[in-house]
Order: sequence, then structure tokens, then C-alpha cells
Amino acid sequence: MATLVTGVAGFIGFHVAQRMLARGDDIVGIDCINDYYSVQLKQDRLAELERSSNRKLQFEQVDFAEHEALDKTLAKHDIDRIIHLGAQAGVRYSIEQPRAYVQSNLVGHLNLLEVARYRRSSHMVYASSSSVYGGNKTLPFSVDDRVDHPMSLYAATKKSDELMSETYAHLYRLPLTGLRFFTVYGPWGRPDMAMWIFTQKILAGEAIPVFNHGDMRRDFTYIDDIVTGVVACHDNPPQDDGSTKAGGSVAPHRVYNIGNHRSEELMHMIRLIEKACGREATIDFQPLQPGDVPETFAHIDAIQKDLGFQPTTSIDVGVPRFIEWYRAYHGL
Repeated sequence: MATLVTGVAGFIGFHVAQRMLARGDDIVGIDCINDYYSVQLKQDRLAELERSSNRKLQFEQVDFAEHEALDKTLAKHDIDRIIHLGAQAGVRYSIEQPRAYVQSNLVGHLNLLEVARYRRSSHMVYASSSSVYGGNKTLPFSVDDRVDHPMSLYAATKKSDELMSETYAHLYRLPLTGLRFFTVYGPWGRPDMAMWIFTQKILAGEAIPVFNHGDMRRDFTYIDDIVTGVVACHDNPPQDDGSTKAGGSVAPHRVYNIGNHRSEELMHMIRLIEKACGREATIDFQPLQPGDVPETFAHIDAIQKDLGFQPTTSIDVGVPRFIEWYRAYHGL
């Protein structure tokens, strides 16, 4: 049976599918290919997957927020496990277009839970976000922390996804794993994220916007480490044994942080980009933006203990890899 991967033309979904195809798994990948960012980039990711899939990938273009279209599309596929990575991403965009987040992240997540329920899936892994920690002051962020004060609608939708998942795990005994991703970056990344924006502007000789006057820290996590964690979760469903899981559930539902467990200064990341690009940045310091947080830092003991997850790529290694890919992709 195949694994369903949603958001397969997206950054993380593409890399997860690529890793699983390389080990011989059958993948049914779905994506609506919306224009939130470059459609061409998404199509190029799909083309890259097709080149290496050895006919193990079946792709369908469908919006998982439209349940009738989703059910009709999946009816012709034999799937068991689900990796639900598709979502409307972006903290700042959620302030401008809130309805897009309700449709994709709330309605869409419910639709995938219903697919898992009626197909009696043996496991669904889904994307949450480090944004759920909102205004939390205690660092590093732990899955045992309360996350009741989101600072953006995006964060609120991801916390809601966790709550819906807990309900389905309780009512229908569905094995579910939520992953709170921390600032994922790397080749084939997203053009709306800081690392891409900074690289693009530095190479073009333009000023880069740096918020909170540069006083920002992020737990930057390289894509290969993220994929290793996602696949490990996929392969090891939580047991319905009444034990307390990561995040506090006694149903077959667990929540993990998946990060690098290092909080790096934003200015250090910028210096690494400058070095890899061979150019100095012109910096436009700006105040903290609405919905943003000054610092993120992942406590990853739970996923380390349960699954042996151990990130291996520092930004000193990962940033030059991203720049190398960026130059090659754009022919620079």
C-alpha cells in the first residue's frame, strides 16, 4: 500500500517524498499548486521527483480543502499511511488573508482526518509549527508547555489542528503524530522565507529588511534533518496502550518538536549568507513585525528518546549548501 503525502510540491513534502521514493516506497502525492509563491518552483520540484521516482510516484492535483474532490481523487488509490504536510504557510500572510488559513489549515486538516478515519489508516503524521508557542518566555520550548497564546492566526490554526487530532485519536483510536517544525531551510526552499529573501537581495545588490533591529534568534533546522525525523515518525506509529505520550495524550497521539536544538543569532545567519555569496549585505533595520516572535529554540528530548532523532547539520554547513543550490537553480 502507498503512503499519501499532501503538499508534495511544497518544500518539505517534496523532500520527504524524495527520501521515501529513494528507499522504494510507493507514494501518492497531492498538491493544489496554488500561487502563494512561484508555481514554476513547485512544478520544477515535481519534475525532479518524476525523474527519480522509478514510477513509484502517482501525482494528483487536487485541493484537499475540497472534500468531495479529495474523496473522488483518492478513491482510485490504495493508501494506508498519511503524511499531511500541505498547508497555507506563513505568519505574516495570515494577517492579510485569514480566510485562506481557515480553509486550508482547518477544513483541510479535518478532511485528512476523515480520510484517515474511514480508511482505517495505520498512522497519520501531520505538520504543526513552532509558531504555536507564541508568547512563551521559557526557553527552550517544550511540548509540555502550555500553548494557549498564539501571536498569529497561522499559529492558531496549527494549534487547532493538534486539538482536532487529539479528538480523533480519542474517539476513533487513530494513531497520529504532530510535528512542530522549527525554521526549516535548505535546497528547494520557500521564496517567502528569510534565507531565500536575503540571498536574493544580497546577490541583486539590494537592501535586506532585518526586523526587531536584528535582535532575533531562530532554531534553524536543515531540511535533511527534518526529513529524517518525519520518516522516522512515519515508520513508528504511537501505540494505543494507555501510556502518556509526548505532549501529554493517553490516546495514540503524540506531539514532537523537530528542530536543531540550537538557537542561532539572525545576524550570524546573515554573515554566513554574505560569506557564501561573496558580497556584503546592505541592512535595513526595522521594528518587530506583528505576529512575529524574537526567539525560537526547540527542546527535542522527546523525539530523541522515542525515535533516536539527532540533527547533524549546523547552519555553518547548511547555509552554504542552500546558497550553492540557489545559484545553480537560478543559473548564477
